[in-house]
Amino acid sequence: MSRRRLQPEVMAAPTAPMHGRDSGFTLIELMICITIIVIIAAVSIPNLVRARMVSNEGAAVSNIRTITTVEQQYQAAAVLAFPSGMGQYGTLPQLAATLPAFIDEPLGLGLRQGFLYLVVPGGVDGSPIFACNADPIAMDGTGSKGFFADESGVIRSAAGGVAGPADPPVQ
Repeated sequence: MSRRRLQPEVMAAPTAPMHGRDSGFTLIELMICITIIVIIAAVSIPNLVRARMVSNEGAAVSNIRTITTVEQQYQAAAVLAFPSGMGQYGTLPQLAATLPAFIDEPLGLGLRQGFLYLVVPGGVDGSPIFACNADPIAMDGTGSKGFFADESGVIRSAAGGVAGPADPPVQ
């Protein structure tokens, strides 16, 4: 006689019929969810825009610091071309066009991370000068401050406008 185990029969639980109101969310539930999403967006989007502006301004200060450093290097590399033995400073396209380049191409075009950069070299042989400005493309959109530096290497800022040599230094 063989021994067989008896398996208990599995009975399926009866399912309730699906009615129209049991099959999804009500309009009120959807409206509450959308309202919560709108409130979260209204709180977070201004903070996101402000954080992006602060980030762009930090990058602008860093880029101006880079420009002042490479201007000194460019001037030192050009000493043989001038009778005084003191080279002149270069524009952004000149700094980007050297081999090897002192700065990368996007910065050499004067546009990076929401700021417009301009470098104006000047002075005479033996007494070169330059001025560098970084201004937001959209005031209070990509930044809220303008930045300035010259051959002294001091970076200055002005809230809401173009910075110049009389503005306070960046802290």
